Amino acid sequence: MTHLFPKPYSDAVARLRVPTGFLLVAAFAWFSAPTPSSLVAGLPVCLCGLAWRAWAAGHLAKNQQLATGGPYAYSRNPLYLGTLLVALGLAIASRSAALALLFAAVFVLVYLPVISLEEQHLSALFPNYRDYASQVPLLVPGRPRLTGAERFRLALYMKNQEYQALAGFLVGAALLVWKAWR
Repeated sequence: MTHLFPKPYSDAVARLRVPTGFLLVAAFAWFSAPTPSSLVAGLPVCLCGLAWRAWAAGHLAKNQQLATGGPYAYSRNPLYLGTLLVALGLAIASRSAALALLFAAVFVLVYLPVISLEEQHLSALFPNYRDYASQVPLLVPGRPRLTGAERFRLALYMKNQEYQALAGFLVGAALLVWKAWR
């Protein structure tokens, strides 16, 4: 596994991840210019991302067991992939190239370093992580080479508080609908 970002940088942006999210929400609210057709094109992409995130959250027992089943058989970072899909859908729905570029920059400059930190943490926590990482792509799903035994568990979805992503999406979608029809 290659670490593209220096650890001090990754540590700093990891602390800024949540505040950056609030800034993105503000930019999204201000700069979006949706139309009914952009909503029809973008919101289903968001729903795919949310579904992918939900599936992943229901397989993730953080720091207790290495998740290798469900979406983790296709991608080592299905939660981030889902986030990327939600952001893509919101950019499409908002009809703003500037927002799309902003989302892309935040993903590269904030989320990729955080992924690097998490990989270091998982390597230290689970001796079999390196083998898993050699078989499963970092982000873009590939053909599953592993099949983990774990099944989706609603209790894990709830424990991981993934319902907050759904709530945030519903607020964002309502804002877009309001802006499209005002």
